[in-house]
Amino acid sequence: MSVAADTRAKGNAGEERVRPLPRHRLGFGFWAPVAWVVLVTLLAATANLLPLRNPMESDFASVSSWPNAEFWFGTDQLGRDIFSRSIYGARVSLVVGTFAPVLGLSIGIGLGMAAGYFRGRTETVIVTAMDAILAFPGILIALAVAAYVGANTVILILLLGILSVPAFMRVARANTLVFAQREFVMAARAMGATHWRVLALEILPNVIIPMLVYALLIVSRIIVVEGVLSFLGLSVPPPQPTWGNMIADGQSDLAREPYICFIPSLLMFLTVLSINQIGERLRARTDFRASAL
Repeated sequence: MSVAADTRAKGNAGEERVRPLPRHRLGFGFWAPVAWVVLVTLLAATANLLPLRNPMESDFASVSSWPNAEFWFGTDQLGRDIFSRSIYGARVSLVVGTFAPVLGLSIGIGLGMAAGYFRGRTETVIVTAMDAILAFPGILIALAVAAYVGANTVILILLLGILSVPAFMRVARANTLVFAQREFVMAARAMGATHWRVLALEILPNVIIPMLVYALLIVSRIIVVEGVLSFLGLSVPPPQPTWGNMIADGQSDLAREPYICFIPSLLMFLTVLSINQIGERLRARTDFRASAL
């Protein structure tokens, strides 16, 4: 082998050694769920502008009609259009599923960063308080509060948001423990930066990305919990449609008209699955622990 050929071979070997790690591609498994979530959100947000039937208006000439050209998803036992009710019913699930995690994230990230950064007594008090909340089954707390206080969208957001705080706190604390010992944080301390400046400018930008990705996974759980409460009659009261109370309405005629129960169940399933897939793909893409750095 000539010197030039040997040099090229060594160069190619060196190039192979420094080849960067392959990046996670989002692909169809990400964009298809995104398209579904965007479609459901747009339909729910613009329901009043669309040529839909009144979701609470009954057509007694078309009671329990199977899906057809006039009623795409059929009608329920009171002759109400299931397609229209499904779109309007998505509003409650999406509003609660969005704003409850935002509330939990806002509180949990502050508590988690404080616990992971200051440690000591601060960490003990915060972790003990969160463990006390986790000691009670969340669904039972939600049932008790909804039954005693009454349920509406605001109550559900506050209730489910507070119940999601411990989960957000634990993730924020774990990430803060990692970054609090990094060189750039120690350098900021050595330069005289205050604790709050370090938390806001050094740690928060690194913690917020995994927290936002984790929030997507919490959104899907909140939607399921709201559906359970609605199924039990402890969510937004009728005649306002929700996916949960639509499923409850159809269970009595499940043998004869399964579509009444199956269609909202399928819509909830696809929405929750899509949000989970989006969250998992983003989590894999933003998991810096697996990178070359």
